[in-house]
Amino acid sequence: MICGVWRRKGKMAVNVVESKEWYLAGYAAEGVPTTDHLTLRSVPLSLSLDSIPDAHVAVQLLFISVDPYLRTRMSGQEDGLYFPQFNLNQYCVVPSSVLIRKIDPEAGIPLPEYLSCLGVPGFAAWVGIEVLGEAKPGSNAFISAAAGGVGMVAGQLAKLKGCRVIGSTGSDAKVRLVKEEFGYDDAFNYNKETDFDAALSKYFPNGIDIYLENVGGKMLEAVLNHVNPHARIPVCGMISQYNQLVVLLYDPSLLGFQIPCMMQIWTEREGMEGYLKQSKISSKIKIYEGIQSFAESLGSLFSSSNFGKVVIEVNKPR
Repeated sequence: MICGVWRRKGKMAVNVVESKEWYLAGYAAEGVPTTDHLTLRSVPLSLSLDSIPDAHVAVQLLFISVDPYLRTRMSGQEDGLYFPQFNLNQYCVVPSSVLIRKIDPEAGIPLPEYLSCLGVPGFAAWVGIEVLGEAKPGSNAFISAAAGGVGMVAGQLAKLKGCRVIGSTGSDAKVRLVKEEFGYDDAFNYNKETDFDAALSKYFPNGIDIYLENVGGKMLEAVLNHVNPHARIPVCGMISQYNQLVVLLYDPSLLGFQIPCMMQIWTEREGMEGYLKQSKISSKIKIYEGIQSFAESLGSLFSSSNFGKVVIEVNKPR
């Protein structure tokens, strides 16, 4: 999320605000959560200094990142891969020990990019392509969910490393997007392919060296039939493994990673900022307006209607 820190400004500062939040009224074991499971409500929140615990800070949310892993926090399943629930408030009080990074609003980078290329999607793409994928010139890279928040960045990073990059997407419009705007060498609409093995044979006659896994299922099964010796498969988007750090080494190497454990190794954030400023990397961000759009925006992640990164603008930056 992107937030502004609330500060007391003299005696006229507002001490109690109305905070809107989505309340999880019931777990959704299957399918996409809807307003049958999520309820929008307003609650008062005190911002007075004596209401904020020591080592905490009050913040006002400006933008919220909407990501597929949120689905796992609404299933009611605690199977060892569980993320604790959290509230989506307009204002909230959080421990100052959590990962809070100050950004420069005058840096010339749109604020939503800090939830996209410079946020978790960009970091996941960097880990998958550069750290685990070990991309190098001439490598054949395959990116599933190529038009999604991670895929759009991953493909561009792979191209910058000199790879030949092919993507799979869920529509013809997305195929055009990744080729025309993100520089993919080619892409295909998996909904039109009746035989994934045949499709991969067509697009990868010399085999696959890197596969950024964002979907799982039949696509992964097909990829395993086309990987080259010593190929690397960074597992990013198999939702059931988002909270698990697993490294299974064989030929090829299937490499899972847990984002919170690896954020401290992101040494290339400044490089990513440079790519953005130099237009070497671009992104597509879908911005929904208002906290009331959360259920709709979450649902869009699991349909072919979503392009790029999904963000909610909760409050206008001042």
